[in-house]
Amino acid sequence: MTPFNRLINWRYTLIGIAILIVAASLFYTSNLTANLAKEERKKVKLFAEGIKTIANAKNNEEISLATNVITQDSTIPRIITDIDGNIQDLKAIDTNGVKNVNQFLQNKIQEFKSTNAPIRVNFTYGTVIIYYGESKLLSRLQFFPYAQLAIISVFLIIVILSLSTAHKSIQNQVWIGLSKETAHQLGTPISSIEGWIELLKLEYPENTHILEMQNDIERLKLVADRFGKIGSNPPLIKEDIVVRLNDMVNYMQKRAPGKVKISFETDANPLIGLICGPIFDWVIENLIRNALDAMEGKGQIHIHLSNKGQQILIDISDTGKGIPKHIQQKVFTPGFSTKKRGWGLGLTLSKRIIENYHKGQLFIKYSEAQKGTCFRIMLPK
Repeated sequence: MTPFNRLINWRYTLIGIAILIVAASLFYTSNLTANLAKEERKKVKLFAEGIKTIANAKNNEEISLATNVITQDSTIPRIITDIDGNIQDLKAIDTNGVKNVNQFLQNKIQEFKSTNAPIRVNFTYGTVIIYYGESKLLSRLQFFPYAQLAIISVFLIIVILSLSTAHKSIQNQVWIGLSKETAHQLGTPISSIEGWIELLKLEYPENTHILEMQNDIERLKLVADRFGKIGSNPPLIKEDIVVRLNDMVNYMQKRAPGKVKISFETDANPLIGLICGPIFDWVIENLIRNALDAMEGKGQIHIHLSNKGQQILIDISDTGKGIPKHIQQKVFTPGFSTKKRGWGLGLTLSKRIIENYHKGQLFIKYSEAQKGTCFRIMLPK
């Protein structure tokens, strides 16, 4: 499993834990709220019984006991009306600063009716109706899970962002270390082979094969230089991209199978852009090599360069087998490869070179099974 996949699994794990916490909190709070609501209704019923007792009391002792009951709780808002809707009394409702008190109380009655069924109290001299709402504690408790959800969501976002940043940092360090070490390791054999070629030149000055070997050594030195530039901040220089693409097409055509044709066209010549030549060539070479692998020995690769306002567009298309839709989003993922051999870093490094160093974009423009693929590079001027 790649580090990227492990990071994705960690994300899903954290999201799952957060969902479980919120679900458990909602379940617990829901039960707690329901029980508290039952207790408050019992208190209101007890209050109603107290009113009824006072109305029908036969001695002072009953009145005193009932008065203690109805004054015991002052947290539940209540409005008491007669049978005709005339307000008789209020409990735990603040009307200070209210301009139209009657309208305010009527609105409260409607609000209480939508929350709790009113309680009717019948006694000898008439009937009253008690409308009641929820205490502040109950109201706050109902919103607690949502506050908890917000806090957990913020925490989860921070953790995921931190993991992503840490993953990218580690990934950068690994790539930089690998690149630097590769450049260092290539240096020694390249120098040695270069010395042997010089000796061969002295002994066989007319041998054209030695010249080709020299060209390949120069190419190896260029590859080592590319690896050495990864992780550094190579300067971007104004260069004619037409010339660089022409050179890459000529170089790759010589190394392509005989049944593969690599073509190049442009609508602007010259076309100057800010690039780091060695690693830019690496990207083009890597995309062409991928296209060659996709065509399996025959077909066409076409490179189109165009000038679009403040952007330079490079489309590299092939007539290969295409990339299935379900893996198109994965081709730039470190370690992902459809080849039996390979580390799955080519497209990843290419994307980093274009986007991190050149501040451009590299993406799949289109791909269709058995018809081919087109990668697009977008560079700022």
